[in-house]
Amino acid sequence: MIKTKFVFGIFCLSALLSSCTAIVPEQANRKWVKTDNSVALTENDTVIWQFNYRDDKAKPFFHPLSLTDGTVLTEAWPDDHPWHHALWFSWKYINGVNFWEEDRKTGKSKGQTKWSNVKVTTAKDNSAKIEMDLTYNHTGQAPILSEKRSIYVSPPDNQGGYYIDFVSKFHAYSEMDVKLDRTPLPDEKNGQPWGGYAGLSVRLNGSGKNWAVTTEKQKFELTDQCLRTKAMSMDYSGTFNGTGAGIAIIASPKNINSPSPWYVYENNEMKFFSPAVICNKPFTLQTGKKFKLSYRIFVHPGYWTAENLNLKIKEP
Repeated sequence: MIKTKFVFGIFCLSALLSSCTAIVPEQANRKWVKTDNSVALTENDTVIWQFNYRDDKAKPFFHPLSLTDGTVLTEAWPDDHPWHHALWFSWKYINGVNFWEEDRKTGKSKGQTKWSNVKVTTAKDNSAKIEMDLTYNHTGQAPILSEKRSIYVSPPDNQGGYYIDFVSKFHAYSEMDVKLDRTPLPDEKNGQPWGGYAGLSVRLNGSGKNWAVTTEKQKFELTDQCLRTKAMSMDYSGTFNGTGAGIAIIASPKNINSPSPWYVYENNEMKFFSPAVICNKPFTLQTGKKFKLSYRIFVHPGYWTAENLNLKIKEP
């Protein structure tokens, strides 16, 4: 099994992450499929999860994320927002330049996210580790922000789910401060009803029904609206072909602005959520300074309640 040292402050205090979820032995019908720009775990030739770092896309991303029974929980490049990449990370504005939206013809953003030194390590127990370096720069200019990203994907458990640990270490190494910003909130100057999104994000499979959004504190009833709240965790679940399933995210309490601001947008076409750390206000990283963001993402069967989330937060 691949080992990982990433820990949260209020759970897994001294344990390796791989000890926090029950796993099953290697499955004979599972195999790794690797290309020059992707890695996937498959079962009976059906993709359980796939990580993509393709040159023709503006950001690295996971798609699909599925249960082991083949239930697909993510959606990528929908017509309404083709810059939504299932499970991905993107800042909105860096020093005023847009890194989020992409030109519908070229697939490129005004701000460029580039990656290099991609290292993929897979294990016989069906776990994987992905490491990569990223830089953020304005077109034609030198990078102003760097990121070292480390991702660990656990083996699927005996219910068909698994978790992903997503750790990003950012460094402002240019000669200027780096301001991370978002579309202003409705009560701010030039604010918009949809303002606030940025960072780690999930676009869920729109074919689901009976959606539910839950934090470790409460369940929310959503209909055609944007939700902003603060919590340590959030789950977004629905029904797919009659079976409940969803994706939950727990944010490290050591992240900036903890407990994390959350951003949810739901209407008939879109099911989107994000632990948007800068939702409520921009964040400026001074020249030479660093900070880290850490998340655990669960792909799981069934609907999760506040109790489920609290158990995951507190598990030893």
